This record gives sequence, C-alpha cells and structure tokens, in this order.
Amino acid sequence: MAVNINTVYQTVLYVLNKEQRGYVTPAEFNSLAVQVQNEIFESYFPDGNQINRINQNNSQNDTEFFNMFEDISQKLTPFEQEISLTLDPGGFFYQPQVSGTGSINRTIRKFGSLISTYTGQPQYDSITQLVSKSDYNKITRSKLTSPTSSNPIYYIQKGTSTSPYLFINPEPQSVVVNCIVYPLNPSWGFTVGGLNQYVYNSSTSIDFELDLSEQTNIIMKILKYCGVIVNDPNVINVASQEIQKTEINEKS
Repeated sequence: MAVNINTVYQTVLYVLNKEQRGYVTPAEFNSLAVQVQNEIFESYFPDGNQINRINQNNSQNDTEFFNMFEDISQKLTPFEQEISLTLDPGGFFYQPQVSGTGSINRTIRKFGSLISTYTGQPQYDSITQLVSKSDYNKITRSKLTSPTSSNPIYYIQKGTSTSPYLFINPEPQSVVVNCIVYPLNPSWGFTVGGLNQYVYNSSTSIDFELDLSEQTNIIMKILKYCGVIVNDPNVINVASQEIQKTEINEKS
C-alpha cells in the first residue's frame, strides 16, 4: 500500500506551523519528496546486502514476521518487473510501458535474470550471462568460446536515461528481463482557491510508491530538509535524532 502524499504534506505543515517555524510551498515540498523517496529506495540495496551477510552467519531472526531481509525484499517487490525488450538497430532496449493514454517511463535500477529465446529447432529459452564489453569482444572473437543459443552472453551500453541498450550474442528472436525499476516521482498536485490558497487535487497528484511502513520515515526526513529551508536548526536536530533512532532499531 502506497503512502498518501497529502497525508505527508499536511503532517509536515502541521509540525512546522505548530510553533510558527515557517512554511514550505508545494514546489519545495515536491522537490524534497522526490529526494527523500529516492534516498529511502536506494537504502534498500546496501541494507539488504548487510542483512544478507548476517544471514550467512546464522545470526538473523528467521521467524515469520520478524525477518529483516524478508521485510526489505517485500518493500522492493512492487518495483520488480518482468519486461520485454525491443529490437532496434542499436541493440535491444527497454520500451517504456503504456498506462491508459500516456506512457510511464520507468527507469531501470538493476537488472536481474535475462532470458533470450531462440525459435529454432529445438527452441532455446536461455539464461543469458552478463559480461563486460571487453570480455564480450574477447569471447565473441574466439571460436573456442563463441557464445551459442544455449549459452548466450550480453553487455550493457548506456542509451537514454530510461532505456539502456543490451547487445546479445547470438541475437535472439525475443528477450525478457527481470529487473528492479525506480519509483515514480511523488507530486502534491493542487488548484488555487478563491483566497489564493493551495487546494489539494488528488487527480493530478502522485503518491509515494514506498511501503506504508515508511510513512514516518518519509515525514521525518522531509522535516530534516525543511529545517534547512526555514533556517531552523531545532527542526533539523529533532528530525535527525528520530531518523537515527529508527535506523538503529531497524538494524540492531
């Protein structure tokens, strides 16, 4: 379940206004919302690696509802997608998904398993190995190591911001890749009321795509940045202390 952006914004404004510590405009809030969501999202990867090392030492709690590694995995599940790649003269690339009447560009954060399909006789649905470009050149130039339909390889080359190019050898008829994509940028949409006030508009807003359990973390991190905007070190200190407590509790 996503985190409602209006709930977060109203909570932030309430905390700031309670003691007349300043005001954060929708534009400022939206910029902070994007920054904070990306920070939390990116933290899942090093945190997952750290907890996985604990698992390898058999020192991690593995009960059903108290497994930190499983918790992080579940938070990333909404961003895990299986997508088909499109063949282009420059190589295979990711075609943005279409939702309704508009395209939603989802930037790929991390590639997982890639399956190349060769529709010959017999048909091969082959797990494709990722290699560096230099290794790709060496492997494909040697008759002894040349890739086959049952053992294909690929390397990634930077394309557009949302569509990297993948060069696969031998060239398959179709490609499906499992990957993690970035969340959409949150945005508090609004209209202007009769008193020139900002009025929340849910139809033009984009909620945080993070798990609902991150709501408090989102609010505290935004408040920390708001302390910089309103030039109030007390807001920064209180928010930073609460964030630190949360992180210690989650990782201890």
